[in-house]
Amino acid sequence: MNRKKSSELLSQLVFVGPSTVFFLIIIVTPFLLGLYYSFTNWNGISGEVSWVGIDNFKQIITKDPDFGRAFWFTIRFTVVGIILANVLGFFLAYFLTKPLKTRNILRTIFFMPNVIGGLLLGFIWQFIFVKGFSAVGAATGWSFFNLPWLGDETTGFWGIIIVFIWQTAGYLMVIYISSINNIPKDIMEAAEIDGANKLQILKSIIMPLVMPAVTVCLFLAISWSFKMFDLNLSLTKGGPFRSTESVALNIYNEAFQNDRYGLGTAKAIIFFVVVAVITSLQVKFTKSKEVES
Repeated sequence: MNRKKSSELLSQLVFVGPSTVFFLIIIVTPFLLGLYYSFTNWNGISGEVSWVGIDNFKQIITKDPDFGRAFWFTIRFTVVGIILANVLGFFLAYFLTKPLKTRNILRTIFFMPNVIGGLLLGFIWQFIFVKGFSAVGAATGWSFFNLPWLGDETTGFWGIIIVFIWQTAGYLMVIYISSINNIPKDIMEAAEIDGANKLQILKSIIMPLVMPAVTVCLFLAISWSFKMFDLNLSLTKGGPFRSTESVALNIYNEAFQNDRYGLGTAKAIIFFVVVAVITSLQVKFTKSKEVES
């Protein structure tokens, strides 16, 4: 018995030990250090670190309107982004599970934007918005293409939304395709025999049975949109006048541009708590809506 336990312990150390060590070094240690620095006034460079307690958090709440504005922008971006990305991803999956000859090619085309890096994707779309749209607008005279897509608060918001959806909808589509394909065919056939039309099948059978995929896709979309940084940096850099600055970009600017690392990590801790609460509530709510096939 002791030999068996020793063998199991050795197996755990060999297979789980290295990943646990790397997790502690890469995830847990930086998090604990960030938690410590959030209570200091460290500038990220100096060797002197002074403890200031909760002063950083007080300053963020009472004297930092830019952080509040960035949070409001991020919340609006997250709500719009997750709804549109999930709706588009689901309906792409719904139509691409039909017996179309080109469905594999279309799946590849719609998924491809996800494999492009965020910064590169942002610079590509920056060229499209600035040069491409203006050329099309000059050729057609359509005012839509002549809008200041990255130079105005409203159009800048929607410009980032467009690129975000274009990048993420294909990934969510793959998850929804897998979920739809796993729906038992006999349930669908029984509904058709009973006279249900396609809309009724979609509403009463497909939607309830893909709720586990909805849970995953909403979680991913919320995480991506809240942490959105690379698209924001490459498209608008938070402008004009910080009107399209996300929380992630605000934290980056505070810590590495303004050399106030302690204040930046305090913002990151607040951000972490808010995102953790929101994602926990989302998972709990959507889990309660799941049904078994």
